[in-house]
Amino acid sequence: GLEALEGIVRKPVDLAILDIKMPKMDGMELLGNLRQKNDVPVIFLTSKDDEVDEVMGLRMGADDYIKKPFSQRLLMERIHAVLRRHELQSQDNSGGEVMRRGDLVLDKSRHLCAWKDTEVNLTVTEFLLVEALARRPGHVKNRDQLIDAAYGEHIYVDDRTIDSHVKRLRRKFKAVDEEFAEIETLYGVGYRYRGS
Repeated sequence: GLEALEGIVRKPVDLAILDIKMPKMDGMELLGNLRQKNDVPVIFLTSKDDEVDEVMGLRMGADDYIKKPFSQRLLMERIHAVLRRHELQSQDNSGGEVMRRGDLVLDKSRHLCAWKDTEVNLTVTEFLLVEALARRPGHVKNRDQLIDAAYGEHIYVDDRTIDSHVKRLRRKFKAVDEEFAEIETLYGVGYRYRGS
């Protein structure tokens, strides 16, 4: 752990993958030291099946948390997702824009979403979809507009993918508030965010 910290400080990296259990300095302590010096994206790997460690790591600033065993494909996808999110945050010139729509709060600079003061853990794609919908409450967004908002104009994505994302979004928000019904479906048209 100590050698990793010295190496990262000496020669900056694009992403750090840390294990919870490391000699001389554990992963949590290393993360705390890293966060004092820079904002390098961090993914934790652990064989511990302890939700407390996972929550603590995420609260301390880890970008993701993967439990062992895992496939190389999963690790690569998580790495790409974290790097994409970090790049999006770096390109955001809004100076840390925070969007508030009633009980919804979106903090773009920290990629945080909260509903009724409770954090809702969203993927980058889900975050971008919520942002696109909430930016203009009451206005309908068709699937193509949502694909552009979440993936960019030059990537082909089946429009039913958006339906799957919205379904997962609703599940995540309902886990926080069973009565959540802010994302409405307008059959044959698209989706809209009801809130004000």
